[in-house]
Amino acid sequence: MRKRIPLGIALFGTLAACGVQSPGPPPTSEEGALSGTSWQFVEFRSSDDQIGTVAPPDPENYTMALGADGQASLQVGCNRASGPWSAESSGGESGTFTFGTMAMTRAYCPPPSMDEQIARDTEFIRTFVLQVDRLYLDLMADGGQYVWERM
Repeated sequence: MRKRIPLGIALFGTLAACGVQSPGPPPTSEEGALSGTSWQFVEFRSSDDQIGTVAPPDPENYTMALGADGQASLQVGCNRASGPWSAESSGGESGTFTFGTMAMTRAYCPPPSMDEQIARDTEFIRTFVLQVDRLYLDLMADGGQYVWERM
C-alpha cells in the first residue's frame, strides 16, 4: 500500500532538493507613502565641490507629481516630462527609486534653467530618503542629490 504525501510537503521537499530557498519577506513598497504626492524642487546638491549646491531659478516652475498609477509628471522650467516611477524599501523611509523612460517636451528655456540637467539625470536616480516633508533623490555613483519639498 502506497503512503500518500500531502502536496505541500512533496513540493517543499522537491524545491529543497533543487536548492531553491523560500523567499524572505517581500520588500514593502514605498509607493504607498509617495503615491499621490506632489513636490517642488528645492536644490541640487552636487558631489563636485566646484559646483556645490544649485537652486532652481524659479522653484514654482519645477514640480513633480508621483501618481498612484505609477506615472510621474514633472514640470522642469518651461518643459514638461512624464513617465513611470517606482520605489521600494525593506522598511523605513529610504530605499530604491527609479524613473522609467521619460517623455519630455524640448522647448528652449531661457537661461538659467535646469531643465536639461534634470531630464538627463532622471535615468540615473537610484535611491530615495523621505524625511518629514523632504524627499531626497540620489544619483548613482555619488553623482549628487535632488532635494524636493512636499507641496
